[in-house]
Amino acid sequence: MAPSSKADKKAAVDAAAWMFNVVTSVGIIIVNKALMATYGFSFATTLTGMHFATTTLMTAVLRWLGYIQASHLPLSELIKFVIFANFSIVGMNVSLMWNSVGFYQIAKLSMIPVSCLLEVVFDKIRYSRDTKLSIAIVLLGVGVCTVTDVSVNTKGFVAAFIAVWSTALQQYYVHFLQRKYSLSSFNLLGHTAPAQAASLLLLGPFLDYWLTNKRIDSFEFNLPSSVRSLATYCLCENMIFQICAVNLPCIVFHYINLHYCTYPRFCSA
Repeated sequence: MAPSSKADKKAAVDAAAWMFNVVTSVGIIIVNKALMATYGFSFATTLTGMHFATTTLMTAVLRWLGYIQASHLPLSELIKFVIFANFSIVGMNVSLMWNSVGFYQIAKLSMIPVSCLLEVVFDKIRYSRDTKLSIAIVLLGVGVCTVTDVSVNTKGFVAAFIAVWSTALQQYYVHFLQRKYSLSSFNLLGHTAPAQAASLLLLGPFLDYWLTNKRIDSFEFNLPSSVRSLATYCLCENMIFQICAVNLPCIVFHYINLHYCTYPRFCSA
């Protein structure tokens, strides 16, 4: 196959994956809103654990069918990834709780320059003058918003700082692990989804109680239709996110997919 044809095919696959990611992200926001607003299921961290539990089941099915091949990921690397990913999830939840929605969204923009910084430091990537100018404008906007937003407080700023850096580190680590261990997107998801599901389902109820002062064991689980919809959307979202994260550069991913980090958190706004 000619190089141009390969490039066109990759561009088409990336575009399709990104578009499907947007559609499933919007869908999961709608389903999460229904769960939280209509049924009162306000346990965002535990809900994210349920997302990954559903994805874990599907990756097991795909492995059984032969679509996911056996691969190796050292336990130390997996633990580091889960730490970054879970700090991102909890940090975003806490940031939204302690900050205004406006500052929460503006703070997420700073993930773009942070991701670029990680690539410059670790991968020695050099960006063009136009890209640097764009990043400078983003930083200026974040700075102006931080100074002028009267709702910004110390603990909210710290939560946003942790959320931004952990999310950027998670995104960088996806590319790092994929390159270092020659993992496909589904292979990597097969390693990370079970660990994230276990850790979030174990710690989620305690964190959600701290955030909402509500106990998940007192909630009446009677949501058959919503659970089916949630399972479908969270499965698609996690898998398509992984495809985009592996195939797109960090800076491009954050520009076109900035909404991803919000999917369980908008619902509690």
